[in-house]
Amino acid sequence: MSYSNYPSATPQDTPPAGQKNNNRGLIYGLLIAALLGTWGYIIWDKSKTKEATTLLQSQLSTSDSSKTAIQTEYNAALQRLDELTTMNSSMDSLVKTKNSEVSNLKSRIQTLLNKQNKTAADLAEAKRLINELNGKITGYVTEIETLKGENLQLRTEKQEITTQKEALQVQYDQTTVEKKAVEEKLDVASTLNASNINIVTIDERRNGKEKEKDVAKRVDKIRLNFTVYNRVGEEGTKDVYVVITDPTGQVVSNEALGSGRFTTREEGERVFTKMSSVTFSAGKSVPVSIEWKPGAKFVEGAYKVEVYNNGFKIGEGSKNLRKGGLFS
Repeated sequence: MSYSNYPSATPQDTPPAGQKNNNRGLIYGLLIAALLGTWGYIIWDKSKTKEATTLLQSQLSTSDSSKTAIQTEYNAALQRLDELTTMNSSMDSLVKTKNSEVSNLKSRIQTLLNKQNKTAADLAEAKRLINELNGKITGYVTEIETLKGENLQLRTEKQEITTQKEALQVQYDQTTVEKKAVEEKLDVASTLNASNINIVTIDERRNGKEKEKDVAKRVDKIRLNFTVYNRVGEEGTKDVYVVITDPTGQVVSNEALGSGRFTTREEGERVFTKMSSVTFSAGKSVPVSIEWKPGAKFVEGAYKVEVYNNGFKIGEGSKNLRKGGLFS
């Protein structure tokens, strides 16, 4: 048997057919394993991504819920404030007084709620400010209740004062009526009483002497003498009016000689012939003498004389003047 060191032309290391099949199966197995691993990773990664997405959505939902809850709480605070200011004028006044505080809080809260990308810190700050706003509203309500109590007490006191005032007014009115009645009675009672009325027609002579005459053409003046008396009234001056009516029914008057008009209690306004002021003392009789000298001759007939004081007729009398003869 012979051996040679030269290589043979026929390959000597070709693996057997069965070995080739085993290698191919191993490669396929490795590829399948790698493929399965890849799909497993993809599925795992997708699962993790889904979990992260779900968590993010949950966080966004929670954030939105917090925002909504805070917005709702803020809206409730605003509504509470509006209702209080609408229902209570005193609350409205109080809020206006502290308007800067409320406006500042509302502005800060609204700024936080209007931010596009609100953080948890923003929401927490907004909630804190809303709580502060609610606290102020509660404080306002407490102040209002205090004011209401004070107003109720003031109304009660005012009602008591009003009642007392009404009672006093009734008493005052009653007293005024009674006083007026007494004054009216006193006024009427203070009217002078005239007595001893005496009418004298006088002829004045050139020498200054006087002579009583009843012939019309001889009479120059009328002198009225009477006495006044009254127990009521204080010492003072009272006006006495004399009305002389001639035989034709006309009141004898002359403004240049002191005639005028006065008001009576029962007859209204009348013309008076002469007026005289009489100094009067209660409980004392005072003589009065009033003269009327018209500067013209009297006519025949009856002359009526009336005396008035305080609007009342206090006495009257008459004097008849005759025509007289040729030598009268």
